[in-house]
Amino acid sequence: MKRIYLDNSATTAVDPEVLEAMWPYFSEEFGNASSVHTVGQKARAAVEAARARVAELIGAQPGEIVFTSGGTESDNLAIKGVAEALSDQGRHIITSAIEHPAVLRTCRALEKRGFRVTFLPVSGGGLVEVTDLEAALREDTILVSIMMANNEIGTRQPIEEIGRLIRDVRQARGSPYPYVHTDAVQAVGKVRVDVNELGVDLLSLSAHKIHGPKGVGALYVRSGVLLAPQMHGGHHERDRRAGTENVPGIVGFGRAAELARTHLAERQRHMQQLRDHLEEGIARRIPDVLFNGDRERRVPHISNCSFRYIEGEALMIRLDLRGIAVSTGSACASGSVEPSHVLTALGRDRELARGSIRFSLCKDTTASDIDTVLDVLVEEVAALRALSPLAQPSETRV
Repeated sequence: MKRIYLDNSATTAVDPEVLEAMWPYFSEEFGNASSVHTVGQKARAAVEAARARVAELIGAQPGEIVFTSGGTESDNLAIKGVAEALSDQGRHIITSAIEHPAVLRTCRALEKRGFRVTFLPVSGGGLVEVTDLEAALREDTILVSIMMANNEIGTRQPIEEIGRLIRDVRQARGSPYPYVHTDAVQAVGKVRVDVNELGVDLLSLSAHKIHGPKGVGALYVRSGVLLAPQMHGGHHERDRRAGTENVPGIVGFGRAAELARTHLAERQRHMQQLRDHLEEGIARRIPDVLFNGDRERRVPHISNCSFRYIEGEALMIRLDLRGIAVSTGSACASGSVEPSHVLTALGRDRELARGSIRFSLCKDTTASDIDTVLDVLVEEVAALRALSPLAQPSETRV
């Protein structure tokens, strides 16, 4: 059975060129990048070359890149790091109701420590209204954290507008605060990302979402931003993240970033065309389907839809048995029996939220893959609806 993988928002396959770049640092180039001898300095040179490549991908300076273990650590470092560094300036944070759990749960943890958090609502398409954000700002607001692209529905937030708003607020107050953080894990490598155009102070990204290795990510920290380290030990990463650097992983991240930057336009076009083909086929061949997320402001690789009268979990399992990997939402929320917090925030009822499937594509997805998925999806949705007491007789268009 040929397997078709459409869960690339959870993770992507490591590109062969990335693996090739990493391999020497598992063997002959095994040095510790903090060692001063020749073996160590070869590792250091590789780390710094990768840092420059990651920085170039997002329009940053190499010294503004802090390597971490992944997107979750980057989010924690950004939010807790700013909260602790600026607690004397204020204790109010603004975020949205549909953030990744790495942001939501970090904010909840800070609430237990006396910080106040405003969770902004979103529109039916999943967009934060800039006017709502402006109304939520207070004198003691120290951080605004809004994701660039949602990991479940793909909606792109108006980060540039938010950046301009906060810049104007800071100028009016004569203050460098509040800072702006964005979790861009699902945007980097899929759409153009430039930290200066966005106007953000901190940005999270992860290697394994762009065909790099798992276990390595980065946090962009604009020069001059105050940040309290969350891991203590040596002087690694300019005293912002202690711990021996994951040299093979960082090298792989650098190569993946280089490939993502070089091939961004063609990858974006490829994924968008196939996503649109998938959605057109679903809309034409399967009745009682609702597409989730904004239809215009979105990343090219994610499509989320709710199938009435069936459980998304059951459909996911049946597709898996047919060799097709999809998800019902964030991989970081798998195991939860509750409907997606993202879809409920959009106003979806429990049935629609529980009947959702996320398809996420990548550079390696083919038109043949999509055609096969459509054929199988039509069959499996019809089979599940035939078993559902809620389903009304309707024609499935094959």
